[in-house]
Amino acid sequence: MGQHFLIDEEVLKRITAAAELSPTDVIVEVGPGLGVLTRELAQKAGSVIAIELDNKLAALLEQTLAPFNNVTIINEDVLRIEPGELAKTDYKVVANLPYYITSPVLRHFLEASAKPKLMIIMVQKEVAETIVAKPGEMSLLSVSVQFYGEPRIISYVSAQCFYPAPKVDSAIVRIDPYPQPPLADSRGFFEVVRAGFTAPRKQLANSLAQGLGVAKAEALSLLEAADIIPQRRGETLTLEEWARLWGVFRGKRC
Repeated sequence: MGQHFLIDEEVLKRITAAAELSPTDVIVEVGPGLGVLTRELAQKAGSVIAIELDNKLAALLEQTLAPFNNVTIINEDVLRIEPGELAKTDYKVVANLPYYITSPVLRHFLEASAKPKLMIIMVQKEVAETIVAKPGEMSLLSVSVQFYGEPRIISYVSAQCFYPAPKVDSAIVRIDPYPQPPLADSRGFFEVVRAGFTAPRKQLANSLAQGLGVAKAEALSLLEAADIIPQRRGETLTLEEWARLWGVFRGKRC
């Protein structure tokens, strides 16, 4: 499934330290693989719910983690499980995410009605830097995460810390979700944001017109009303500017 298994003890300690584990914590681990991290989590947390899609790995985990009575193995696709069904109380997410599933997993938990109180994820270095990017280097992923929480890179991890070793280095990212997103209508907000990133290399007026399916003159009008220079690109906007643009767009649709 494209997984690279963590084998470095020092990195395991960094992850568990970042998760600030306590005996009362409920941990949802996505993609436990061979269970190396799961053991560390089980020794420090109250309970661990490990979700593994691969049937053979899930069966192996049932055997190797049998001594831990606080570990539950779920052999399913995490994206098909509502987070609120996993834990009936506050929970934290810990995950070593393959590249292809990073964005869907982040959205799945951050957009859920029952959000985690903390996320510690290991992702490719480039993806980590995209997640924490500032205006000027933002992307749809940057906005998608920072709309729901505050991300920061804890540390970088060499490719040699995994088996098999991937071609790129990774990074540990901590995300502290906000109790509530800044806007109630997140779906409408991201309709505008996605439109703004339709053609990232184009000026924002052109990208918006293409993404929203409107005339360029209307896109220019939206940007003017939001006090945003139309020659800018989506990567340069702050979350506040995207919110302002969405407010103008919503007002014109009503």
